[in-house]
Amino acid sequence: MSDLAPLRDVLEAHGLSADKRFGQHFLLDLNITRKIARLAGPFEGDVVIEVGPGPGGLTRALLETDAEHVIVVEKDRRFIPLLQELADSCDGRLTVIEGDALKVNELELLKGRTGHLVSNLPYNVGTPLLIKWLTGPWRPKSLTLMFQKEVADRVAAPAGSDAYGRLSVISQAVCEARVVMDLPARAFTPPPKVASAVVRLDPRPDPPSTGMLQALEKVTAAAFGQRRKMLRSSLKSLGGASLCEAAGISPEARAEVIGVAGFLRLAEASRS
Repeated sequence: MSDLAPLRDVLEAHGLSADKRFGQHFLLDLNITRKIARLAGPFEGDVVIEVGPGPGGLTRALLETDAEHVIVVEKDRRFIPLLQELADSCDGRLTVIEGDALKVNELELLKGRTGHLVSNLPYNVGTPLLIKWLTGPWRPKSLTLMFQKEVADRVAAPAGSDAYGRLSVISQAVCEARVVMDLPARAFTPPPKVASAVVRLDPRPDPPSTGMLQALEKVTAAAFGQRRKMLRSSLKSLGGASLCEAAGISPEARAEVIGVAGFLRLAEASRS
């Protein structure tokens, strides 16, 4: 690893640059990627999955940690040869998968092993990927993910704040979520038009069941779809005032002031 060429030189040698179609913005500063890897760890011999590694800046930092193995999933085939060169230099600790992370089956990749997620997510698919990992059959041991700052703030927002919404409720019902690092646009190549932030999500010991999560998605979609209306109106299709009363929630309240526990009660009431 110490003999690897600087990432900028590698990109230039391969004639590669970021592609806007994939929402790519590269982190080439190893001081930054190493800090993200530290915030994500420790991994204690587990597997780490990284989505959208691009030229492998964060991948290099992950390979310096105590992870037993790193699996990268890259949709842009231009980067596969470059990533494979990195794999060839690290004694079999890196597996490169060409594919769409929205369609990848992480359980098959892990083959019975436990795993963490650490990624600088492409801006255009960050939220759908997070929902997939929060509600799908595979539950990672931890998620340390970079988003646009606006999205990161929504993930970790408390009830009553302007950023609080459906993504906040679903994320915090499954995990404890906190913003652990802010990054200015100038940290990236090319610089995006917005700032970014890293969120760490640690799964709760007693997460909602699949059925509860499905109910929670329906309730939050209705409630925040008309967030300025009282719940008796926004939740009318699910029972309105009677649903709220069954959950011990005021029908006159608005979605933005209901905490995660309140939405879980609404979801439970909607199932019965």
